[in-house]
Amino acid sequence: MASNKIDVRMLSKMFLAGAQNLEAKKEWINELNVFPVPDGDTGTNMSMTIMAAAKEVSGLIDDDMESLAKAISSGSLRGARGNSGVILSQLFRGFCKVIKTEKEIDIDVLTTATEKAVETAYKAVMKPKEGTILTVAKGAAIKARELQEAGVSDMGEFIGEVIKHAEYVLSQTPEMLPVLKQAGVVDSGGQGLLEVLKGAYDAFLGKELNFSLGDVSSAAPKVKVDTEASANIKYGYCTEFIILLTKHFNIKHEMDFKAYLESIGDSIVVVADDDIVKVHVHTNDPGMAIQKALTFGQLSNMKIDNMRLEHQEKVVKEAEKAAAAAAVEEAPVEERKEVGFISVSVGAGMDEIFTGLGVDCMISGGQTMNPSTEDMLNAIDKVNADTIFIFPNNKNIILAANQVQYMVEDKKIVVIPTKTVAQGITAIINYVPDLSVEENEAVMLEEIQKVKTGQVTYAVRDTEIDDKVIHEGDYMGIGDTGILAVGRKQEEVTLAMVDEMMDDSMELISIYYGEEVTEEEAQALGDKIQEKYADCDVEVQFGGQPVYYYIISAE
Repeated sequence: MASNKIDVRMLSKMFLAGAQNLEAKKEWINELNVFPVPDGDTGTNMSMTIMAAAKEVSGLIDDDMESLAKAISSGSLRGARGNSGVILSQLFRGFCKVIKTEKEIDIDVLTTATEKAVETAYKAVMKPKEGTILTVAKGAAIKARELQEAGVSDMGEFIGEVIKHAEYVLSQTPEMLPVLKQAGVVDSGGQGLLEVLKGAYDAFLGKELNFSLGDVSSAAPKVKVDTEASANIKYGYCTEFIILLTKHFNIKHEMDFKAYLESIGDSIVVVADDDIVKVHVHTNDPGMAIQKALTFGQLSNMKIDNMRLEHQEKVVKEAEKAAAAAAVEEAPVEERKEVGFISVSVGAGMDEIFTGLGVDCMISGGQTMNPSTEDMLNAIDKVNADTIFIFPNNKNIILAANQVQYMVEDKKIVVIPTKTVAQGITAIINYVPDLSVEENEAVMLEEIQKVKTGQVTYAVRDTEIDDKVIHEGDYMGIGDTGILAVGRKQEEVTLAMVDEMMDDSMELISIYYGEEVTEEEAQALGDKIQEKYADCDVEVQFGGQPVYYYIISAE
């Protein structure tokens, strides 16, 4: 029989079960995206976000609420992808702020934590829109408070009624957003959140569930040693200790420390709170791990075990050779400069264009795979500059990019909210070295507003959007605000899309053709556009992007 309180072990099971349920339903959630494009990714983004946190939870050594809250909050924050993933991570972050000081969670605490989750998520979004995951979360929080004030004391009944109401709110999202109603779907992010809640509820009720993470690549390794396979262990010493912090240790420091440990070993677990950091690593040189840890504070509870006495000398020598070879190949550190640039890009042609314009580091991704906050932090580490401009180049990546501004201390991060690669190209073209960072930011923000972008892809299902009837297999020309053209012939749709984008102020049309379009086809299209818009300059360039046959900008 389920208890009326949730302890740390139960909450851990509930979280992992919620993550697994979302992972199992991600493809179905992807299909709920309003636009019937072949790269709908809400389910994938939310799943990868929660799985990043599940990795941390599955690797926990200590059974206490504070460690669990830290694992959920920091894991989801670093792994956040896309708007839906960022919002989900912020819901977890707010929830964990309340529960981290509790030994057990009762209905009062759960209600307060749910409300804090919603408050935190709404603050993270500059212009919250109702009819989305935010609305579903808010509905759940309102119902929780209503039940708590009504004196409901049974935790199972409480959670069940909250989920039931969240499901009702989700069913109403098409009435709040006309585009959902027209497409005949509910909000995909809200559906994802509901699946997390349902999975967690199943675990609370004691249903038979598999709490392992299966073959998820991000799953943290267990710390138990298989003695029968000891001869095959690469790193011989199981090293554990606690750092009693004497210096500030934020999420960026935690990531850097983990990266260092990964360079000297494996089976790494680093769990941090305000005062201490619990560390576990398998390494061939415990002294290197200890020396690095001493830069953050004093050490206690040190424990070093030799996991295999035989073959020790051979393994250590091989590790030393590998380290020596890596040291030889290590590139010299570049001199720090004033300004650097990071751009999200997809396709070899796009990478070449951005590199030619002076971008220091490319993050692979875009509409087909939104990069995570951690991906951006890793890119920032590679750019040795005082100020770094980031071009997300996709509206679904801007929130994740914005998060890093508050996670980096030694560099100024400026996110230019570019929604397309065309806007990103325009932004960096308008950078002027003689202007200040603030002046360049203002210029870029002004110039990207002058860019119109259209993208040509195909429909994966029948639907109706923007008063246009779309059939599976149709070509679609998608503009900044909606679908501009639909049809059975690719070139006709592309030309019709361009017509909808044009006005008398346009002077330049740039055509970036994808990996499935030949240069001859693209040039023929460019010639037709040039003939029709003779007063404009028309440029045809290889983008190499998947899924989208053409990305076309007009400015």
